[in-house]
Amino acid sequence: MKLLHTADWHIGRTLNGFSLLDEQKAAFKQIIQIAKDEDVDGIVIAGDIYDRAVPSTNAVTALDEMLQTINIENKLPIYAISGNHDGSKRLNYGRTWMELSNFHLNTLLEEAFTPIETPEAQIFMLPFFDPMDARVYYGNDDIHTIGDAMDLVLADMYKLFDANKKHILITHFAVTPSADEEIELTSETSSKVGGLATLTASQFDKFDYVMLGHIHTHNASPAENIKYSGSPVKFNVKEARMQHKNKGVYIVDITENSITSKFHEITPVTDLIVLEENWKTLLDPAFYKTQPTDKAWFAITIKEFKPSEHIHANVRAELQQIYGTVVELDYQRVKSEEDNESTRQNIGEMSHEDVVGQFYQSITGDPLSKDQKELVDNIFVELQKGE
Repeated sequence: MKLLHTADWHIGRTLNGFSLLDEQKAAFKQIIQIAKDEDVDGIVIAGDIYDRAVPSTNAVTALDEMLQTINIENKLPIYAISGNHDGSKRLNYGRTWMELSNFHLNTLLEEAFTPIETPEAQIFMLPFFDPMDARVYYGNDDIHTIGDAMDLVLADMYKLFDANKKHILITHFAVTPSADEEIELTSETSSKVGGLATLTASQFDKFDYVMLGHIHTHNASPAENIKYSGSPVKFNVKEARMQHKNKGVYIVDITENSITSKFHEITPVTDLIVLEENWKTLLDPAFYKTQPTDKAWFAITIKEFKPSEHIHANVRAELQQIYGTVVELDYQRVKSEEDNESTRQNIGEMSHEDVVGQFYQSITGDPLSKDQKELVDNIFVELQKGE
């Protein structure tokens, strides 16, 4: 049995207001081609199918087309679970009749205890859940962390094991190699709220293979038999900086005697390039002609930026004329003596308008325009009227 393992599609994701839907569709075409080339027996989607609990109409339409391509056109079984970004109950709609075409979808904890049975393996599908879900399911108020909950869930799964088959788990959590090691987080939060970063590889040691979602790089995989596929596309600047860590999917080959996996890369159609250079370099043809201008998205940080030299300039517009789409623009400012003096000024001695102006300039690198100053003044006048 051969499965394609992917996860974290986040259909409907945007990058600073720019839609990633076309890039996600392009990545999906490559996923389907890999599945065909490898002659797989099914596709695993290990959570975070959508980017939000209530996805946009365009996102729903796009995912519907993708799932039809897999399941209807190519007659491939789907093994999918919900992640922490998905609306579990909303995504659960239609689950019963989907199974008639080998579209298996688990979004609730109680559904995880009925494995999919194949001649070679038992496939357990455990969607993302939090400790409260486990408290309700088990009627146990002593469950406080996701680690507490996972121990109970896994113990119940182990009771269902068929000794004559391989045991596969599909789930969506942050799993570290050990309690003393940290996982490399990219797009997801590093917070431990909800127990997102408290599980260890040893908790899953009775499974022959674990297919994970939640962390967006396959390099974060905590063990040889516990793998993250990572996301198919780059979702932010932090991921784009990891140039040596490419996106892709795993092909997992399950036989009676062994389980092996091989990573297949996905090539971005519109790449996200991170540039951190000074203004002179960014405008130098010798530099920008080496970049994929008008073919990629750019996240640019201007180093040694002096706002006083660009008061009447539209910095973003100048850069977009050269590079094309600039999805993110940041500044590393060079502080003048005037800036330092302003910073030392007691905020209690400043007017409300000056506080707003200084904050705006510290964030954008630009002073408030005349129209912006008038708007700020009018807002504070109206606020004072209400006092």
